[in-house]
Amino acid sequence: MKPGSYTQVYIHLVFAVKYRNAALTPKIRARVFEYISGIVTSMKHKSYIVNGVADHVHIFFGYNPRVSISETVYNIKRGSSLFINQEGLCKERFAWQEGYGCFSYG
Repeated sequence: MKPGSYTQVYIHLVFAVKYRNAALTPKIRARVFEYISGIVTSMKHKSYIVNGVADHVHIFFGYNPRVSISETVYNIKRGSSLFINQEGLCKERFAWQEGYGCFSYG
């Protein structure tokens, strides 16, 4: 971005666990959501809240326009699924479903 440029865009992302499995049990949610928040922050977005239920997640953040939405989602899904599998947080291999919902707020 050029000097003197300013953006303030809020994004709400929603995506699901593969096959809508109830894999995000209450026992692991806090750890997974905290990890996702760290990914968002490391991409220079402003993480406001990460939450969800057993089969899907909601992420609300201030958007950094230097990083595309698709790249952001890719990094969140890849990083969090690797974390879940490496830490053995689920009994079966964890994966996110393809696709996502993305909504801007003004």
